[in-house]
Amino acid sequence: MRAGSVGAQFVVLAVVWGASFLFMKVSLDGMSPAQVMLGRLALGAIFLAMVMAVSRRRWPRTARTWGALAVISVFLCVAPFLLYAWAGQYIPSGLSSIYNATTPIATLLVALTVLPDERLTRTRTVGLMIAAVGVVVVAAPWNALGAVQDGPVILAQLACLGACLCYGIAFVLSRRLLRANEHDPTTIAASQVGLAAVIGFMLAPFVGGFEPIRLSPSVVASMLVLGVLGTGLAYIWNTRVIAAWGATTVSTVTYVTPVVGVILGILVLGESLHWNEPAGGVLVILGILISQGRLTLRRPGRTAGQATTAVLGS
Repeated sequence: MRAGSVGAQFVVLAVVWGASFLFMKVSLDGMSPAQVMLGRLALGAIFLAMVMAVSRRRWPRTARTWGALAVISVFLCVAPFLLYAWAGQYIPSGLSSIYNATTPIATLLVALTVLPDERLTRTRTVGLMIAAVGVVVVAAPWNALGAVQDGPVILAQLACLGACLCYGIAFVLSRRLLRANEHDPTTIAASQVGLAAVIGFMLAPFVGGFEPIRLSPSVVASMLVLGVLGTGLAYIWNTRVIAAWGATTVSTVTYVTPVVGVILGILVLGESLHWNEPAGGVLVILGILISQGRLTLRRPGRTAGQATTAVLGS
């Protein structure tokens, strides 16, 4: 694959995932949060099933693999999609995209908790502390003190953090349960999204999935982008870029999506941006970079050449 093609797919991937928060917000004009979750999963599952058929890939055959994928799909798709959609009712789409940048930190915390080979080093501790301060700055709890009407806003921000935690759990579960899996990422993605769609439909009666729907051109277009692009084609782009550049480089898409989400929220929806949101977002990303060893920490008395670096997973 040509370098230019890979770079273009990386840029499009960042734009699609960053814009997903905007499209969720627009979809909520005619659908409930549960319906947004169900719609994008159903559309994504149909698209990925078509890819499987055209490419003649074989679906997993063992019960163990399907069981692992079912558990992972709940945390990777069903729960976070529902939480982000619910949060979109009360907070700007740009703010949701900023919170999404905390996903690597949530993944690290889960890994440190359940994986025996993960260790909390000095570098990771500093990174986690900076990221935690960033989350507090983004949330701006001082603005909500004494304001009862801000209750849903606070819960919505907690829902975004909960969605990031779900992603962290899903990534760690994937590492543990699918370690020896022989299927390629496209097959895994299609199986996970398909299972998530089935689970979502089973939960629909309990989470408001059968409420009246008010479709409009903007709602339909938003759902098609969320389902076909954000939940379907983006998986394929992600797989191709990982194959060409490696997972570490591709993970930097997490730092680009908040920028896309904030800009689109301002330009398209007229959302306002407060000083604390980009400031906190920068602190979160800085904490992630430090915890992953992408930025070095100098100890007193050491030169730049003696600075030590810790790498995620070491």
